[in-house]
Amino acid sequence: MEEVLSQSEIDLLLNAISTGELDTKQLKEENTQEKVRSYDFRRPNKFSKDQLRTLHMIHDNFARLLSNFLSAYLRTSAQIKIMSVDQLTYEDFINSVPTPTLMTVFSLPPLKGTGVLETNSAFVFPMIDLLFGGTGKMTEEVRELTEIEMSVLRKINARMLDNLVTAWADLFDISPQIESMETNPQYNQVISPNETIALVTLSSQIGNTQGYINLCLPYITLETVISKLSAHYWFSGSDQKDRDTYYKAMSKFLGKAPVTLTALCGETQLTVREFLQLETGDCLILDRSVDSDMDMLVEGHTKLKFQPGVKGNTLAAQITTIVNEGDVVDE
Repeated sequence: MEEVLSQSEIDLLLNAISTGELDTKQLKEENTQEKVRSYDFRRPNKFSKDQLRTLHMIHDNFARLLSNFLSAYLRTSAQIKIMSVDQLTYEDFINSVPTPTLMTVFSLPPLKGTGVLETNSAFVFPMIDLLFGGTGKMTEEVRELTEIEMSVLRKINARMLDNLVTAWADLFDISPQIESMETNPQYNQVISPNETIALVTLSSQIGNTQGYINLCLPYITLETVISKLSAHYWFSGSDQKDRDTYYKAMSKFLGKAPVTLTALCGETQLTVREFLQLETGDCLILDRSVDSDMDMLVEGHTKLKFQPGVKGNTLAAQITTIVNEGDVVDE
């Protein structure tokens, strides 16, 4: 945001120009001079801003899926939120990771290469405490994980990567498979140190402890689908066939949604005194005749007209009219 000069500052500036203390020619040359920005050819930027925004959208959905999964799995409140999506070298990422931490190396067939899921101690230990019957507190001293804890965390991380499949489903079908797990980042050299990666950072809140999750996706792994990482592709879809498949799937799921149907025979108005004096066997005169259609309400909205009847030993309704949006409903 540009700073606005006060009147006194403007007066001083004009005075300096008039007295020659400020060289206007030099100012003009400085303003027209091109600004040079340093560029390290050893660490090129391979991801565009549009591609990073698309990765942010994908993993924002991944964060919501993780929140739902962990809340149900741990039976406590777990909140996962996306913080940032950046590009840097794998060496810079490894140097920024604390020790010890849990590094899960996984493959993404049919994509080549591997990815890394890093979960720090503030995320891992409260989860372990909950799974083993505790209250989800963070340990006072960070220690190495036991073999039993590593085995349990391997199953949880596999389930977490299953949610990654769902998050990527609209873009590409992947099948993550855990290859190895390591607690010392320096021993984890599965990716070239100079390889450019997309680093997705998520924050976690389990109980009163805040931790972090880092998802490392190398450029060489995403190179096959890099052309699809654009907002245009994300929103428009690949072709008409994919859209038809999407509509069919949505119709199938919406068709299973339960709704409440209400048959409205008619209405009348009573005073409170008349209502309190009602007894079994009393008759109420409604506002419509016997031969007129009755209203069928779907979730409180009039959608159908029908005639009551009986089919076998069961009460039934014969639909006579479908009420479309904008139609005038007879009261």
